[in-house]
Amino acid sequence: MPEADGAAERLFERFHRWLRERHLPITRQRDMVARAVFAGGELLSVDGVERRLRERGHNVGTATVYRSLDMLVESGLVRRHDFGEGFKRFEPLLSPGQNGHLICSRCGRVTEFSTERFERALPMIADEQGFQHHAHRVEIRGLCRACRDADAATVGRFRATPSS
Repeated sequence: MPEADGAAERLFERFHRWLRERHLPITRQRDMVARAVFAGGELLSVDGVERRLRERGHNVGTATVYRSLDMLVESGLVRRHDFGEGFKRFEPLLSPGQNGHLICSRCGRVTEFSTERFERALPMIADEQGFQHHAHRVEIRGLCRACRDADAATVGRFRATPSS
């Protein structure tokens, strides 16, 4: 994913610029947390960030992770999501466009998707209602393919069992 790597590096550079503009120190721990989140591909919780850091051989305290994530959100480079799981997830804003999230109500998996068609429809929908749109969030809840396949396999086993 060279394009994603380039986007992550640009976010990292923007984070450094944001810190310098506010005369905040650029610390090794902040860098590690930022790189863990920007490396992305998924929306990480605080536990996920800590796990990713440990996998890379880094030891960063939980309070530092929280403070660094708050700074990343404040900088506008990361979005905080609450999908009702009892914890927050953090999404690097690798591209300027909006995206939506598919949330499995069984396993909790969150899959990001592009909402280009929806984005094009928003001005028309808003205009029809005499509404001026300025922001939106798309979250679709249901069952992911893996959970649906597991259900189908379970039903198939029950049907294949001879009745007594």
